[in-house]
Amino acid sequence: MEKLSLRAAQANEAPTAKASGSKNMLLPGLTDAVRAIPNYIARSGLFAPVRRGWRTFHDDTTFLTGKNILLKGTGKQLTEDHADIWMHAMFLQTTVQGGETPRVNRADFLRALGRPTGGSAYDWLHTGMQDLAQFCLRIEAKRADGSIKYSCGHHPATRVLPMIGGFDYDNGEYQLFIDPRWTQIFANREYTLVDWEKRLRMRHELSKSLQRLIGTSSDEEQRYSLEILKERALYTGPMHKFCVVLERSLLELESLNIIASPRIDVAAKGNKQAVWNRVEK
Repeated sequence: MEKLSLRAAQANEAPTAKASGSKNMLLPGLTDAVRAIPNYIARSGLFAPVRRGWRTFHDDTTFLTGKNILLKGTGKQLTEDHADIWMHAMFLQTTVQGGETPRVNRADFLRALGRPTGGSAYDWLHTGMQDLAQFCLRIEAKRADGSIKYSCGHHPATRVLPMIGGFDYDNGEYQLFIDPRWTQIFANREYTLVDWEKRLRMRHELSKSLQRLIGTSSDEEQRYSLEILKERALYTGPMHKFCVVLERSLLELESLNIIASPRIDVAAKGNKQAVWNRVEK
């Protein structure tokens, strides 16, 4: 039955994939001041606020699993810096006509990320682009009835999905190649909108990580156990130190009017949890 579901999903999605080569990647709500990231990726630790110099290599690591989703990845751990590069690359894909590949001056790319232009910044950007081109996903999402919505890399008939399909660099310009299957991942508005201006003003990496998580839920009051937040952030230190980092980021998100009334409470079973009210909609 799973094979039949996969074949049916591929048959239904084949026109979408083919059309994506001739149509724009349309993401309602996206503007010059807003970026987007698929909900499943935003909820996971695929991008994480890891400390500089600490980059483990993943070999088909599970980043998110549940009744309707399985997300695995292979490559060097991606950071919030990579998330910035990737979200802007996806934004650029939405600005070109179907069948075209985005071209961007690397200095303009850095400016869009709020970064200075110079030798070390160019090296940082190029390394980040390489990391994204080398990182591949295996992702499968199912509908409520158990049928397959889309599947990349989980079956012999489907290829893994690169974060960026590749890029060329020549004379100060990047030409980006985005796998058209990303159109399926973003479909049906299954993505989080990210306030780009506020993101670029954040000083703490965990704040950026939480901004993505907050956007995946429309609930006004949101609650997450500290253990889950610590695991998602790939934080390896003791819990009491993580709490200090978390409280600092929550205050920053509050100052940017992304959340209100952040606090750490004790849940019914005695476990600590972070609680806040979402302000942005």
